[in-house]
This record gives sequence, C-alpha cells and structure tokens, in this order.
Amino acid sequence: MLRLLFLSIALIWAICPPSTGAQSPVYDPLAVPVDFEAAYHDLGVVDVARKRTIPVRLYLPAAPGPRPVVLFSHGLGGSRENGVYLAHHLAARGYVAVFLQHPGSDESVWKDKRPRIAVRDAKKAANAENLRLRIGDVHAVLDRLAEWVEETGHPAAGRLDLSHIGMSGHSFGAITTQAVSGQRAPGDAARYTDERIDAAVIYSPSAPRAGDVIRAFGDVDIPWMLMTGTEDTAPIDDIELADRLAVYPALPAGGTYEVVLDGAAHSAFSDAARRRDRDDRNPNHHRVILALTTAFLDTYLKGSSEAKTWLEGQGPAGVLETGDRWQWK
Repeated sequence: MLRLLFLSIALIWAICPPSTGAQSPVYDPLAVPVDFEAAYHDLGVVDVARKRTIPVRLYLPAAPGPRPVVLFSHGLGGSRENGVYLAHHLAARGYVAVFLQHPGSDESVWKDKRPRIAVRDAKKAANAENLRLRIGDVHAVLDRLAEWVEETGHPAAGRLDLSHIGMSGHSFGAITTQAVSGQRAPGDAARYTDERIDAAVIYSPSAPRAGDVIRAFGDVDIPWMLMTGTEDTAPIDDIELADRLAVYPALPAGGTYEVVLDGAAHSAFSDAARRRDRDDRNPNHHRVILALTTAFLDTYLKGSSEAKTWLEGQGPAGVLETGDRWQWK
C-alpha cells in the first residue's frame, strides 16, 4: 500500500512538479545592462573596383564571440555618426551594429554651405546614381566584413556572425535598404538584392515613383518591419505619407509588420528633431522604435520564440500609445 502511495506521489510530481518560487524572465525588448557603453571603431571600407571609400562606424557588444550583425544606412545628408540611440541599444542587446556613410549623399551635401545652396545640393543628390552607389556600398561593406572577421588583430575578428545579418535605414537609407532586401528595380526585372541579408527594418519607407507597386514588392522573401508616422513627409524629394503607406499592402504575408506612429514627423527616427519638429517631438516614439526593432531582430536573427510571441501578441500594446497603428501579416 505504501509503495503504491509513493508511486502515485511520484507520478503527480512528474506531471505537475512543485513550484520552486523561480519564474522564467519576462521578455522585454527594452531591457539593457545597467551602465552599458558601446565600444565603437571608425573604419573605412576601400572598394578598389569603384575607387570609393565607405566610412563605417562599428559598434560592438560587451559579450565576446560572434554576434548577429545589423547594418544601417543613413538618410540624405547624414553620416555614420547618425542613429546613436539605435546603435547603442542594438549593441547593448548583443548585436554588432555597422553604420555606413555614403559619399555623395552624406553630410557633404550641406556642410559648410549657405542654407539655400545646401537645399539645392541636397535635392541634386537625391538621384538614381547615388542610389546605385549606396547599393554598391552595402555589397562592398558585407564583402569586407567577411574579411575582417578572419583578420587577426582586427576589432571585428571573431565578433561577427555573418550567417545572421539584418539591414536597416532611414529615408534615403530606407530606399537603400529596400533595394538590397528584395525590392525589384522599376523599369526592368533586375534586382539589387543581397542574398546575405536575412531581415530588414525600414524607417520611413517609400513606394517607387514609377512602375507597379505590387511588382516592386510582391516577391520580397525575407521579413520586413516598416516604421513611419502620420507626419512623415520629406520636402526634399516630395514624398508624402501615402507613398510610405503604399509599401505594406504590396508586401507578401509572412513576417511583414508595420507601425504608424501618431504625430511622428520624418525626424522622429533620428537622434535630434528638426527645428520645426522640436516642439511636437514625443519621447515615446524612440521607445516604440527601439522595442519593435529589437523584438523583430530577436525573432528573425536570433530565432527567439519569446520575442515572436511578444511581437505578435500583446507586447506592442505595452509601448504603443493611443493613435499609433500597428499591424502584421
């Protein structure tokens, strides 16, 4: 009888083990180590074939060993020094963040120029040739990363997991990201896709000016996260909110996400607001950007089931505000 009792208790414990008081940690995409400060290295990628040098800033996480890599392409007039809030958060979350600078459409278009001349030169720089140069920059940087990771004594040696690569960018950098992450070029069947890229985060996306939008985005076969705002227009190249919102419906279902931040202007995705946006800047926008970006990358670069549950469950509701719009398919 006692033996039967002990066997019954053992069976109950096997099915429903007693609680030890410890609980699994709740997934939080905003959690970072206290007092973490990302180490960074300013480097240059020399593309001999194109006679072009691409400045990059390499942010490294504290944890040793190979880590997933996320590239970032700046907007028109930007530099590798942009997006510091994003770069530090990514590094704190265990990513190697590689921030590119694109000569010809970088800060050189406005630096040390009178405002009227700067605006004129910026409009000139928003052209197809600079887009092609930017696309080539992404390919060249990925090529060089594969060399650096094997180079003894290099800051990147042994630190890059090049089997898990994310691409991201804002504004002109968003167009660059779209081009290397699956969008078809208008006017022909050619793509500039880099097959090494596994997922893309696109801040201020835009549909092509020419051609069918479904044809442009219908064959994208990696996960995309789109982020824009209700005031996200770009006066330099006359992009309206409708151009940004046209991308999501044209993308295939499966790993496709979009957030539209209420009241967010074009500069909401940058470190600092433009002068005219300063009074209306909502600090929660950066919180949403960091949370959704992190959960998306954790899902598709780290394979985190907890991150995906957060992303496609109630997680976003905990950071979004009334008026923000969130959808996925």
